[in-house]
Amino acid sequence: MGRMRMLGEFAAVRWLRPLRTRAAVARRQRRLLRRHLRFLGRRSPYFRGLLATRGFMELPVMDKSVMMAHFDVMNTVGVRRDEALALAIANERSRDFDADLGKNSVGLSSGTSGHRGLFVVSAAERDAWVGTVLARTLPRRRLLGHRIALFLRADNSLYESVGSRAVSFSYFDVYADMDENVDRLQAYRPTILVAPPSVLRMIARAVEDGRLDAMPERVYAVAEVLEIADERRIATALRQPFLHQLYQCTEGFLAHTCDHGVLHLNEDSVLFEREELGEGRFTPIVTDLRRRAQPIVRYRLGDVLRTRATPCACGSALTAIERIEGREGDILLLRGLDGRTVPVFADLVSRALLYAEGFDEYRVVQTGPSRLEIALDVLDDRSRSSVQAEIDVLAHRLGCEHPMIDWAPYAHDGTVKLRRVARTWREDGDAAL
Repeated sequence: MGRMRMLGEFAAVRWLRPLRTRAAVARRQRRLLRRHLRFLGRRSPYFRGLLATRGFMELPVMDKSVMMAHFDVMNTVGVRRDEALALAIANERSRDFDADLGKNSVGLSSGTSGHRGLFVVSAAERDAWVGTVLARTLPRRRLLGHRIALFLRADNSLYESVGSRAVSFSYFDVYADMDENVDRLQAYRPTILVAPPSVLRMIARAVEDGRLDAMPERVYAVAEVLEIADERRIATALRQPFLHQLYQCTEGFLAHTCDHGVLHLNEDSVLFEREELGEGRFTPIVTDLRRRAQPIVRYRLGDVLRTRATPCACGSALTAIERIEGREGDILLLRGLDGRTVPVFADLVSRALLYAEGFDEYRVVQTGPSRLEIALDVLDDRSRSSVQAEIDVLAHRLGCEHPMIDWAPYAHDGTVKLRRVARTWREDGDAAL
């Protein structure tokens, strides 16, 4: 039954739901939303109470703290938060992720915010998820015989439930020794490689050093923001025309890269509301229209996405995204020359540092109202003066005071998601961290 569900979803996403117009997307979303709200009204005590007196757009916007606080009455499969959390933590500590809670998969997600979240996925949802992901990721010229290498912080039966002669999966623990992972990768010779950008950088370095020559057909970046400089280096080393992305988090499978290299929102199964930030940027509020075990309804992500200005040549009506720029809480808040606060999006900082020279790895953290800590893997007069010049150019262009810079050596921490631009300083009343 599981394989049939997976194959049915694969066929539907791959061939039967082209959604060539925005009207078709809207019709499908309305139909799925009506069905989903009826289900929640019957099966989720939390949403049953809300839906008795409110329509969908009147439901409160939720986030990770709300979900965790109401977990027991929000989910529809009778899973208790403490029990699921204990199992997920035990799996993390043992690095053995085979244990499920009955027919449900459980896991932890820290996200880029650092706040722990818990997810529960039913067997039916797991099968549909796998079918959808394979339909979005397998190259069109060849469907069978793929070996998929997954570099993840936590394994889960979700990822390996369909291993077969047609498609095989191999889990690589990012906490394991990277040299050992490279040796395993060389032996496995994957056709598809899935990993966070920080891990892909290390794999690219192994290729450059002559320690790895297993070139995949396709490479997917996941879990972290893919910076422009990182994408160029990784794509060159791994001989890719471009890197694909999977925008996947605890809250669902939200976007994928098409064959033309453009990121599209998965609006055939997820409804996106927008908090507009200007200049095409927005923070999404998502409703997964098909996820039932742990409902994701009007969930505010806190990420910053930028809409693509021109349509994608692939012909899909699914919204095209130029970039995922990072967390809203990582927008730098610099002091303007006129005294006002000037928001500086992480993408602007990353683009400015493209022009700086003398270093490879970096991290920029705002630690005060007009103060940055910049960590570089090469700290010398050349790198410092080059970075200082580009930060000053950016500040001048935006009408900001030139921030003071504290220099620090760069240290990679593989235990947390990479955030190249972040803000730890909190403005009065600012809760977005």
